[in-house]
Amino acid sequence: MLAAALDLVDREGLSTLSMRRLGAELGVEAMALYRYAASKDDLLDGLVEALYLELEERLSADPEAATEGAWRSELHRIARAMYEVCLAHPQAVPLLATRMLAVPLARRPLAVLRDHERVLALLRQAGLDEARASAVFRAFTAWLLGYVSVELRPTVDNPEETDPAFRLGLHRLSPQELPMLRETAAALAEPGGQEELATGLDALLDRLAGTEA
Repeated sequence: MLAAALDLVDREGLSTLSMRRLGAELGVEAMALYRYAASKDDLLDGLVEALYLELEERLSADPEAATEGAWRSELHRIARAMYEVCLAHPQAVPLLATRMLAVPLARRPLAVLRDHERVLALLRQAGLDEARASAVFRAFTAWLLGYVSVELRPTVDNPEETDPAFRLGLHRLSPQELPMLRETAAALAEPGGQEELATGLDALLDRLAGTEA
């Protein structure tokens, strides 16, 4: 059911997801789905779980798993894998923010909690005490999800246009009120990719972790 829901969201967006529509995708009555998800919120939480399960699969399949003690490279590996999951399912990415705002820590899907545990364990392995590990955990999570959100936000105004200025809709931006944004829009439209993700993560760890590995 969750695989079908994620496939539907990937194809048509979150706004199309409903028990009725998902039932039609699966060839069953919508009421039959309530045996597996008591509400649409439960279904949305299931999609978040599906994303984190895919993260676990990618980490398990990575032949360059970090060796013991290489906590910093392992954090980079987690960030890269989550970035890849998000790019594979951009329509579902908003749930990583909205459901986390709605669901208390202890009620989050187990796959999400395992990710939290994984990151915290690495930070404690690095020698950080509870307070510093908590601070870096928050910053790591905020940077990763914030970076992905910025990376995926739409910038193209008219996909049919071949002229870059009209493709981005720069004519809609006032050169008097928004000169910097208009000048930088083309650069902002280019994805930063994993290189910028890693650069920001290194800067964060240098500042907050106060150690190298």
